Amino acid sequence: MTTHSNTPETAAKDPNTHTLDTPIVRGKQTITEITLRKPSAGELRGTSLSDLVNLDVAALQKVLPRISTPTLTEMDVAAIDPADLVQLGGMFAGFLMPKAMKSKLEFLNT
Repeated sequence: MTTHSNTPETAAKDPNTHTLDTPIVRGKQTITEITLRKPSAGELRGTSLSDLVNLDVAALQKVLPRISTPTLTEMDVAAIDPADLVQLGGMFAGFLMPKAMKSKLEFLNT
């Protein structure tokens, strides 16, 4: 089974979807794209906010399985290509940013 979430055009429209540089293979299933959603406070349990802001691998390993589609396992995150982990971590860090700060960054980027 191959899991394809979106076409490249659709993925480009969703800033919370990342196309993996190195797909994750689980038996006959191949995961090529991962979509993250904004976590609730309860989904951050067992981690430190400072560890998450610093993109600590152990903290991401706990949280990413709770907010990913398709659902990743902690083992998937441990085995993921470092380039993909950095991209997913950056997307996650965006969820921790207040709206006012995001607006300022968007303004600066225009």
